[in-house]
Amino acid sequence: MLKALLLLLNFAKLGPILKTGGTMIISVFAYAWLFGWRYSVGFVLLIFVHELGHYLSAKRAGLKVGAPTFIPFVGAWIELKEQPMDARVEARIALAGPVAGTIGALVCYYVARDNGSALLMALAYSGFMLNLWNLLPINPLDGGRIVAILSPKIWLIGAPILGFLLLTRPSPMLFLILIMTLPSLWSVWRGTWRESLPPGYYDQPIEVKLQYGAAYLGLAIFLAMMSNGVHEQLAHLRT
Repeated sequence: MLKALLLLLNFAKLGPILKTGGTMIISVFAYAWLFGWRYSVGFVLLIFVHELGHYLSAKRAGLKVGAPTFIPFVGAWIELKEQPMDARVEARIALAGPVAGTIGALVCYYVARDNGSALLMALAYSGFMLNLWNLLPINPLDGGRIVAILSPKIWLIGAPILGFLLLTRPSPMLFLILIMTLPSLWSVWRGTWRESLPPGYYDQPIEVKLQYGAAYLGLAIFLAMMSNGVHEQLAHLRT
């Protein structure tokens, strides 16, 4: 009986690792059907690096957070088990994902450039684009959580951008994002977005707002430039 109890306790400790590892393997299998094994492994690892940025930032803030969970063709997420104390902490956690993901894509890019690897260059391009898309200024994407420190009303600017992308590049993922963002847009439109949050949640010094605004804009511009440049280099490698 005691041995069985100890075994269950050990299994419980491995639960988060099994959940992350298991969903990662499922995602690899799913992507491999369309893109091949080597690309799917690299792509899932890039998503993992992105989510690891969120996870470590949340841990550093002292928040309870669940291990990353992957869903094929949707992405991955970490579960914050408690509300950040203010918009600055939320923005820092949100920004950490794209920053970590960008570093991962840069590693792929420099190795691909030095070795002429079309596979790694393709992964670099996917990494830059993945993190750029995550910076769309709508909730619940990372970009929406970052710009909210300036004002959640910016989500109303992100909505038509998402709509344009959905019309020009229709995909199930974009449609899912649209469905997920509707409650946030409705709360901003009605002016009820503060009701479920602690008092003063978005009250931050102007210098803090400017810092995060500049970081958001700078990262978005950098990712857009890298995506365009890597796309051209990838086309050259394939010819």
